[in-house]
Amino acid sequence: MSIRSLIAGLGAVLLTSSSGALAQDEASRFYAGKSVTITVSSSPGGGYDLYSRLLARYMGKYIPGNPTFIVTNMPGAGGNVAAAHIANIAPKDGTAIGAIYMGTVVDPLFTGKTRPTHDPVKFNYIGNANKDVYVCLVRTDAPVKTFTDLMEKELVVGATAGGASTHDFPLLLKNILGAKFRIVTGYPGTRQINAAIEKGEVQGGCGQSWSSMAATYPHWFRDNLVKVLVQEDSEGYPELNAKGVPLMRSFAKTEEQKKVFDLVYSQTVFGRPYVVAAEVPAERIAILRKAFMAAMGDAGLKGEAEKMQVDVIATPGEELQKKIVEIYATPADIVERARKGFEGN
Repeated sequence: MSIRSLIAGLGAVLLTSSSGALAQDEASRFYAGKSVTITVSSSPGGGYDLYSRLLARYMGKYIPGNPTFIVTNMPGAGGNVAAAHIANIAPKDGTAIGAIYMGTVVDPLFTGKTRPTHDPVKFNYIGNANKDVYVCLVRTDAPVKTFTDLMEKELVVGATAGGASTHDFPLLLKNILGAKFRIVTGYPGTRQINAAIEKGEVQGGCGQSWSSMAATYPHWFRDNLVKVLVQEDSEGYPELNAKGVPLMRSFAKTEEQKKVFDLVYSQTVFGRPYVVAAEVPAERIAILRKAFMAAMGDAGLKGEAEKMQVDVIATPGEELQKKIVEIYATPADIVERARKGFEGN
């Protein structure tokens, strides 16, 4: 290698290092003394809220300038109230993060309706805290003992609103397979649904995160008060698989139905997604993505998660950004069949 080439290469390295240092300095100046707000789509006490408050305790130390983190709750419209807030009202400078519902990410795909307030494809995805396995739960004193029973007996389940998994997942099974769900809507979040299950106000619930349920209501399963009826996932959770809890796709009667279930459950990669608005500067998106993954790998966060018995399986924002494009490129006939599965109540 010539001296000229060596000097040129060294100069490029120095320039890159200098650019990185400048970006860090700019971020430090911007974030120092500021607060970053995480707006959660659910009411306090649910799984989305739990993960967000855990993240808020660690993410700030990995952002230059070490901003403080605040968590607020904005339930409503199946998570779309919070999503619209992030897209239209919240600051676009990297100080506002949305913890949106999984269902919010795919809502336009499955409803065929574009919301005038926000487009989930245009959000910048910061990361995902956990790939959830969703389940249908039932009180053990309910007349429905197995999923097959649902073909003959009615099960009353609690739900939030259309667009949320607690509503859309049982509706899909009702429309595709003829499951006799009676869906009672209007609950603000999973915490209220589960309080209704405890009181016997409803007999069960679907579209609920197994990791959150196992951590928040361990006595339900220990004391055999509530059991998992079926896993709403294409692969399942290892612990539930070992216990023989069936996968929803095993009840599909045709290949088309299996493809519909696989499409619908592919959204679980967005189990706990965090987003910022489309207008946030690229350099701050990069900083937030890096800080998110660092926080998810923090020993303190992992220790807290273990004590709370919640899973942390983080996905980088860059991967989520690619995945949403793939999901929205699904063949039209499969999408249309899935859409029909979400019609009515």
